[in-house]
Amino acid sequence: MKPVIALVGRPNVGKSTLFNRLTRTRDAIVVDQPGMTRDRQYGTAKFGERDTIVIDTGGLSGEDGIDELMEGQTLLAIKEADLVLFLVDARDGLNGGDEIIAARLRQLGKKILLIMNKSDGVNTDFLAADFYVLGLGEPIPISAVHGRGPGGLEEVVLDALPIAEGEDEDVDEGIRIAVIGRPNAGKSTLVNRILGEERVLVYDMPGTTRDSISIPFERRGTHYTLIDTAGVRRRGKVHETVEKFSVIKTLQAIGEANVVIVVFDAHRGVTDQDVTLLGFALEQGRALVIAINKWDGLTKDERARIKDELDRRLNFIDYADEFFISALHGTGVGDLFAAVDKAYASAMIKVSTSRLTEILEDAVAAHAPPLVRGRRIKLRYAHQGGQNPPIIVIHGNQTQNVPESYQRYLTNTYRKVLDLHGTPVRIEFKTGTNPFEGRRNKLTPRQQYKKKRLMKHVRKSK
Repeated sequence: MKPVIALVGRPNVGKSTLFNRLTRTRDAIVVDQPGMTRDRQYGTAKFGERDTIVIDTGGLSGEDGIDELMEGQTLLAIKEADLVLFLVDARDGLNGGDEIIAARLRQLGKKILLIMNKSDGVNTDFLAADFYVLGLGEPIPISAVHGRGPGGLEEVVLDALPIAEGEDEDVDEGIRIAVIGRPNAGKSTLVNRILGEERVLVYDMPGTTRDSISIPFERRGTHYTLIDTAGVRRRGKVHETVEKFSVIKTLQAIGEANVVIVVFDAHRGVTDQDVTLLGFALEQGRALVIAINKWDGLTKDERARIKDELDRRLNFIDYADEFFISALHGTGVGDLFAAVDKAYASAMIKVSTSRLTEILEDAVAAHAPPLVRGRRIKLRYAHQGGQNPPIIVIHGNQTQNVPESYQRYLTNTYRKVLDLHGTPVRIEFKTGTNPFEGRRNKLTPRQQYKKKRLMKHVRKSK
């Protein structure tokens, strides 16, 4: 197994900045605001020739409420870590919170390296003297934001890591599933229910999740990566910079996913923002599964009203499977994976050119394209142009004039014949070029002679 390194410390000491620096990504949102990170964020980093797993954690503050839940997530990260990088703020100096965290880390019996962050432009020898009282050895000065020092960590970290014993290669991410929806729709609860553990933080407050958290796992021999995303509100209600970053992360997660599970709050019904999110997922060409959450708390009349609303407002994605679930109690959650597997298989389907052309010919024979200025549109053959979503390229003449209604007819025909579920199908048209367009037909001497005789005959007849 790859060694695991946990980044721990008070809020706003630079854990997420160091995480991004080590993993060479921008996966963790970095804002000059304490308590930005709440869930465990995993990434891979390379120290020398050794690949490691790095965990970014929320700050330990010791307060109740959501901070208490964040602390639970951090403790879980420490327990699974082989090495803990304890970050302190060189500019703030020794803090009472640092002493409390150091005491708790010593009780857990983990290997600990004391990292003195934000040490650029200050007398590190003078400041380090304060941190010796923590009893964690010599502080290692770095500046995560400017990249000074993380390279110097390499030797120290390599010495502290356990001996390598058959470390695994990179794990196959498998099917990437993004869970999206409005704030407080139950996305994190659903993720925890699927995983069977309190993997992401759940709190009765909209906007609890801020980062997009990627969680690889295996189910019945199939690899998946589950992505819990932040809830997306209407643009007019997004004021905080943090929330704007969260929305960007959510949209990026949709673009990187293979299948998107859209979570609706049954108590709120289908809102305009839900439809907007669905529209964005469709623009990205992602396969869809619809999950209507909190279904167990509704009366019979309320359920009938929600189903009518779904039929009316989501008729443009009638190919996506709908499930009525309770993420809190687990009702219907197990059925989601069959739909996810089916949607993924449909999105990644490979079809031969001969088969696609055969389906096109049958569709044209059953319902021919319309006339355009007295000329029939000709569709000759089709081939596959891509996957996720399936792209079907159709070649012919006057294809730029194919009406939308006929495009929908072809899309529905391919979806029905190929038995595709949960994925959009994109049809692209290409018109063949005329090789003689713009070229004059030069007559031979014999043709010129015949033309003159014909013209004489026409003039005599007049």
